[in-house]
Amino acid sequence: MSTITLVGDRLAAPGTEFVYDGEADGCAGCPYRSQCLDLEVGRRYRITDVRENGQLLECALHDDGVRAVEVEPATVRANVPSDGAFAGSEATLAGSCPHVECPSHSLCEPNGVEQGERARIASVEGDPPHDVCHLDRSLTTVELDPDG
Repeated sequence: MSTITLVGDRLAAPGTEFVYDGEADGCAGCPYRSQCLDLEVGRRYRITDVRENGQLLECALHDDGVRAVEVEPATVRANVPSDGAFAGSEATLAGSCPHVECPSHSLCEPNGVEQGERARIASVEGDPPHDVCHLDRSLTTVELDPDG
């Protein structure tokens, strides 16, 4: 189900994904607050359509202004424990990882899903990009659907 919201004009393109961070200091007193602040904080979204003939509105945060778009919740690519990782099952992230240089770090601590949050596995992608997990975890890369 899509939702109409406002995003910065430079981001307003179908396929663009973002994680909604909530209200910023510059939002106070804005006449468009209710149209911008209508998403779930911490959730990843994908722009599916830019509203045709939509006005470019002034914004204190986006120097090029904001534009109306349709968004849908997006899946999150992540590494989860391999045991029981199959499409349709629920999983949680394996836990935080201090090894920021690892090619899998962004999958072990992805934006759009919180540590400890249960999410349905939409699809199994396969082996993670790292050769060796420095925490000795057995991981599988999946697409998580936090709303599933």
